[in-house]
Amino acid sequence: QLQLVESGGGLVQPGGSLRLSCAASGFTLDYYNIGWFRQAPGKALEGVSCMSSSDGSTYYADSVKGRFAISRDNDKNTMYLQINSLKPGNAAVYYCAGDLLRTMCVPNWGYWGQGTQVAVSS
Repeated sequence: QLQLVESGGGLVQPGGSLRLSCAASGFTLDYYNIGWFRQAPGKALEGVSCMSSSDGSTYYADSVKGRFAISRDNDKNTMYLQINSLKPGNAAVYYCAGDLLRTMCVPNWGYWGQGTQVAVSS
């Protein structure tokens, strides 16, 4: 069974950092394009950052450039999203996703994690 399981969310003060993890099981993650998406209350699901499996190229939404970093550890079959300098507007449920073919960072990918909540408050 193909599965993505996220961890690492929580409550952080503005300016703080988090590292979200997403462990894959049932498939080899390094063959897949990987991505992180988020949904804030009352807003649509949006692409935050994505990485191509073919050449490692990355995409970041303008609002997170310079503060977020996507990565993968193929030995651990796990992807990560490092989030720095958190702002209240970054609060959302964050989802990891994988897809063999899709590369555009839009939320129509094939495999999804269950989501992890990131809250930002002082």
